[in-house]
Amino acid sequence: MQPRNMSMSGVVDLAAVKAAQEAKVKAEQARAESARQGGGGAVSPSSLVIDVDEAGFERDILQRSTEVPVVIDFWAEWCEPCKQLSPLLERLALEYNGRFLLAKIDVDANQALMQQFQIQGIPAVFAVVAGQALPLFQGAAPVEQIRQTLDQLIQVGEERFGLTGLVVDPDAPGAGEGPQEDAAEPVGPYDALLEAAVQALDAGDLGAAVQAYRDVLSDDPGNTEAKLGLSQAELLQRVQGLDPQKVRSDAAERPKDPAAQIAAADLDLVGGHVEDAFGRLVETVRVTAGDDRNATRVRLLELFEVVGSDDPRVAQARAALARVLF
Repeated sequence: MQPRNMSMSGVVDLAAVKAAQEAKVKAEQARAESARQGGGGAVSPSSLVIDVDEAGFERDILQRSTEVPVVIDFWAEWCEPCKQLSPLLERLALEYNGRFLLAKIDVDANQALMQQFQIQGIPAVFAVVAGQALPLFQGAAPVEQIRQTLDQLIQVGEERFGLTGLVVDPDAPGAGEGPQEDAAEPVGPYDALLEAAVQALDAGDLGAAVQAYRDVLSDDPGNTEAKLGLSQAELLQRVQGLDPQKVRSDAAERPKDPAAQIAAADLDLVGGHVEDAFGRLVETVRVTAGDDRNATRVRLLELFEVVGSDDPRVAQARAALARVLF
């Protein structure tokens, strides 16, 4: 779950993208026109986070990338790790105050872009700088490591491409608020513990996050936020020390081994491959018996909690589980 080291030489070939120089010329023309009209090019804080689709990709990402690094958050509504990472990236976009632009792309609605960037799982984070796409990291990550990656990205944008970033209008609504906005929200009986859990997740301290969520549930067993957070934190904790290549090799060699299949299903889910994780465990339930079958069934139910009972894939997997059990 740690970010991959960012390779500034590892440029992704965007087959559908016209020459980056054309985008740069267009952006320079737009800035010149804005200056002639008396606009200083200042933007509001709310425009630092934008939703982008295939139709707007060249305008909103390629052209903008000639004046500011554009960080792309590939996400989906059903992706639970995305629900941890996306709000964090949005807070950082405000905190960095125009030094990068955050573009959010829903992969379900933009399959062509997902294929173009060769994304294998979400959340996945890329950057586009002067028309060039750079892989940053995949999966959730501690906030300090994300900051380091962003700092490196911004430095490269400044030194190699002369990108100066966006000027944020100090008089616009929301200017200067950044991540302090949440401080004014009403405080509930467990908000301090829940916030401590989120901060522990951001810092990569999964043990502390698990304990904080358990502390809430010990007093309030029905707390839905704590139940969801605990299931997510425990999943991240389980996969933290795994060797993905070995786990998948073991699962392929031992299709009836519950431990091997459970570990592989955990990795599937963290990588955003929800159907693969559910299907793997349903099949393992089908081919096992006794304690092995029960252990697999229990883990499958735990993964249902991670995804959420309202997700249609959970309903489908529950039906498939019932068929193999009865």
